[in-house]
Amino acid sequence: MKKNKTKTVIPFLTLFCFTFLINSGFASSQELPKASLPVLTTSAGQSPDVTTLNIVCEEAGIMYDYCDVPDVAMISSGVGLGGKESEETGFHVEINTDMKQFPEGTPYKTIMFAIGASLKGMGASGLTVDDEVSRLKSIIDYCKENDIFIIGVHVGGVSKRGAPGSDNEKMITAVAPYTDLLIVAKDSNKDGRFTEISNSKGIPLREIDYALNLVPLLKEIFNL
Repeated sequence: MKKNKTKTVIPFLTLFCFTFLINSGFASSQELPKASLPVLTTSAGQSPDVTTLNIVCEEAGIMYDYCDVPDVAMISSGVGLGGKESEETGFHVEINTDMKQFPEGTPYKTIMFAIGASLKGMGASGLTVDDEVSRLKSIIDYCKENDIFIIGVHVGGVSKRGAPGSDNEKMITAVAPYTDLLIVAKDSNKDGRFTEISNSKGIPLREIDYALNLVPLLKEIFNL
């Protein structure tokens, strides 16, 4: 009996198209997850990009706590970071959370990492690259154990990327695969690395043209 080639070809084409979409960043169309306050912002790699993230949070009306190098003990202290204050060298704290709404000690619900390495920044904090990676791992482990939502933000573009094994790539490896949401500048994802992480780990990914595009996106994420 002669087989109907059309019936054979159509399922194949359907599978091919589906596979193509997945490999082309289809994961970026996943539903945008929601995050909750209170939120802590910090750096993954001590680059100045965390300043951009903090400015964008302010523009979005997100009242946040910030520390450049928090440890698990500080994070577990909740809002106010256990009363820790900035030091003259290598340590900076800002407490901006509305403590009428979230009193001191309220557990953080979200942590936002600005991903990007700076040897100068790490040096000022007394950290080596390995120290920073270890610190990030301990924080991420704590977040996973305590249901803290993790957002990874990379807006540094190609200047905060590099060859495999570079400092910038190590920070991406340390954080991006363990996030609950990735937000990256298109210029940061020219090689598709964040798309690959998104697809392989099932992490929603959003690309933006400019850092200021974070403002409406964060408002949506935090229901503001």
